[in-house]
Amino acid sequence: MASISTLGIGSGLDLSSILDSLQAAQKATLTPISKQQSSYTAKLSAYGTLKSALVSFQTANTALNKADLFTATSTASSSTAFSATTTGNAVAGKYTINVTQLAQSQTLTTKNTQADSKTAIATGDSVITIQQGGGKDPVTVNVSAANSSLGGIRDAINNSKSGVSASIINVGNGQYRLSVTSDDTGSDNAMKLSVSGDSALQSFMGYNGTRTDAGNGMEESVTAQNAELTVNNIKIINSSNTISDALEDITLNLKDVTTGNQTLTITKDTSKAESAVKAWVDAYNSLQDTFSSLTKYTAVDSGTATQDTSNGALLGDSTLRTIQSQLKGLLTNTQSTSSFKTLAQIGVTSDPSTGKLTLDNDKLETALSKDAAGVKDMIVGDGKTSGITTTISKNLTSWLSSTGIIQAATDGVSKTLNNLTAQYNKASDRIDSEMARYKAQFTQLDVMMSSLNSTSSYLTQQFDTSSSKS
Repeated sequence: MASISTLGIGSGLDLSSILDSLQAAQKATLTPISKQQSSYTAKLSAYGTLKSALVSFQTANTALNKADLFTATSTASSSTAFSATTTGNAVAGKYTINVTQLAQSQTLTTKNTQADSKTAIATGDSVITIQQGGGKDPVTVNVSAANSSLGGIRDAINNSKSGVSASIINVGNGQYRLSVTSDDTGSDNAMKLSVSGDSALQSFMGYNGTRTDAGNGMEESVTAQNAELTVNNIKIINSSNTISDALEDITLNLKDVTTGNQTLTITKDTSKAESAVKAWVDAYNSLQDTFSSLTKYTAVDSGTATQDTSNGALLGDSTLRTIQSQLKGLLTNTQSTSSFKTLAQIGVTSDPSTGKLTLDNDKLETALSKDAAGVKDMIVGDGKTSGITTTISKNLTSWLSSTGIIQAATDGVSKTLNNLTAQYNKASDRIDSEMARYKAQFTQLDVMMSSLNSTSSYLTQQFDTSSSKS
């Protein structure tokens, strides 16, 4: 019986070539399905590209959709002794600042020294109680006798997260002292320390709040004090060097005392809004580039039956057209209560041929300098239902949601791809089955032809022998 690898030897026919031709003809019927699969796969990828581009634009739109951009201010100090930060509602103006004292934290240091940081001080277990002012609850720190060395006490206090920190100071000549510093500045945060359970440890580090305690214990090496300054000749006392409640929407950051009166200047700052508008325009144009790329069309040459393969995967796609059309319609705010209704009024115009925006920086700067609140009303609106960026934000959220039009389109393409895959597999299995049947039939034909040829040769030989005998 002839094998497939020797198909056609018995019959003398080119059965292998015939079988290959049959298989090629059958496989060709899969080409339309393959082309559809490629088309829908490209469309699925294109929806991913569209979604990514919309997310990028959404980031820029969110950044512009902030009311405080349009009331931003900048600060300038005539001295390095202080600086200031502002919120968007700070009023422009000048302030006279004179810092006479910085707030500082209290530090207590043991009067007596220890020869090392590892030898235990207490003979029994003890509890250190730290009381800070300002209405804070006292904090207790447990210290075992075995762990009552300078290092042990330091670690126990630091691990207690009690609002104070401890450190060991090498004062020279092999002598060490323990130092405890409050985390918070201000006189209200001054400390008292007491020890129960061991008199030796109480004698070493007790402090009852008097700078000149008799005996041993701790002494105040740095005094707790408040910051003192004048603003426009009005005296201000604060427990912190960061003062946020003296000037409305302005936070002062004190770094040093000043030499007499210094000046803090608050000015309107349109640069943040300008930068946000520019970034928004750039992001919008980038989105338009993506639209153009996904809908690219190349005209078919006369006599050419098929479209150019470089055409965009979403050419003629209703989902993209809907988004592009709706987005274009959101570039105005006719409901604005200010005189600004369109972006063109602040220097942002649209090119009808490309859909892209162009920005006139000078016109934008002039509009912001003249009426930043009016520009804000057009762009941001009330931040809920009105304003260009507000309404765009709502639409972007809808388009990009799990129930939005992009996801719906993606799900539709995925479903179609699954159906095409099922069709392809079914047709491919049918072809494989038919080709297996053809191979079996060709093999039988080869065997039969081989047998007939052998019989023919035998009979011919017999006839030839009979004839020669006659």
